[in-house]
Amino acid sequence: MSTIFSKIIKGDIPCYKIAEDESFYAFLDIRPLAKGHTLVIPKIETDYIFDLNDKELADMFVFSKKIAKAIHSAVPCIKVGIAVIGLEVPHAHIHLIPLQNVSDLDFSKPKMEFSAEIMESTANFIREQMNKA
Repeated sequence: MSTIFSKIIKGDIPCYKIAEDESFYAFLDIRPLAKGHTLVIPKIETDYIFDLNDKELADMFVFSKKIAKAIHSAVPCIKVGIAVIGLEVPHAHIHLIPLQNVSDLDFSKPKMEFSAEIMESTANFIREQMNKA
């Protein structure tokens, strides 16, 4: 199976990339709940996040922590929330969402739309914050 996320990793589908290492990939969600909403995925195709082995799961959260700290510095928010839903795309992923209040984590709300320029500038600013760490 080749998921949309695998196609993003391969470069077949463009994205607003935040970071990548040998095991994980992070990019802005194109249907965000908030500006800076980022997805973190393993490069291996695994549908259910809890099917990752212990080391992979722990490493994914450590990778996510670095991204979350950069988002917090780049995007006005009180905290960066985390959600693991996994129902829309059959590829394990973590949502990192800038929060002002608990209702910002409501996935039933209409998604936001930002121009390509805003998405790119947001991704650039988050990457800049990562480089400062």
